[in-house]
Amino acid sequence: MGAANKWSDTAMLAVELARERGIFVVWVVREHDPDGRDVELFRRRFYSGGKGPAMKGSQGAEMADGLVIKEEDYKLVKTRFSSFFATNLDSVLKTSGIKNLVVVGVQTPNCVRQTVFDAVALDYEKVTVIVDATAAASPEIQMANVRDMKNIGVETPTLEDWSRQA
Repeated sequence: MGAANKWSDTAMLAVELARERGIFVVWVVREHDPDGRDVELFRRRFYSGGKGPAMKGSQGAEMADGLVIKEEDYKLVKTRFSSFFATNLDSVLKTSGIKNLVVVGVQTPNCVRQTVFDAVALDYEKVTVIVDATAAASPEIQMANVRDMKNIGVETPTLEDWSRQA
């Protein structure tokens, strides 16, 4: 398996472990209107004529290979970097009694980081990012963002370390 898929393999292992532990699994997917009306201004140029990289129903809006949403999981569609921005995620989590979050996914400097910073701002008690189940364009970008998240109190274990925690 290539390095590009390593994060998704690790993410799926993290999800399987979370399910075994009875943790509520939320899948967040990015899907956009074919005309790009819900896309950030700087990306709208990529959406014209009903085409765009994460248009609903397109390959870019599909889950990465190996990632599988099960019936008991929750799927959330977002249109911005943060999973909390203009979604019902905070409400779903809080009404479900969720106080701690474990985050996996891509891109670390964009979606992962923004979601994690918002989770901290929304006073989730413990926010964890499984570092080898996330990815960025380069190891340097990944590590700089992990350092920034650590600096605001986010835990950043590897999957192996997280799997040893009770």
